[in-house]
Amino acid sequence: MKTLVVVGFLALIVYNLGAALYYMLTDRGESKRSVNALTRRIGLSVALIALVAIGIATGFIHPHAVGA
Repeated sequence: MKTLVVVGFLALIVYNLGAALYYMLTDRGESKRSVNALTRRIGLSVALIALVAIGIATGFIHPHAVGA
């Protein structure tokens, strides 16, 4: 379940990044849609980092050493 949540967040982040690129190319600076998409992307990234930190702090997520 926790893997699906993380993958879902990452999919939304990539979608908003692509939407921002599309809006930047099509609107030619006439609207704020690209800024709004990038703002949502940053918000989702911060929320994902916070959820992972909370999961580690509560013991729901168990980090492991790389190569161990």
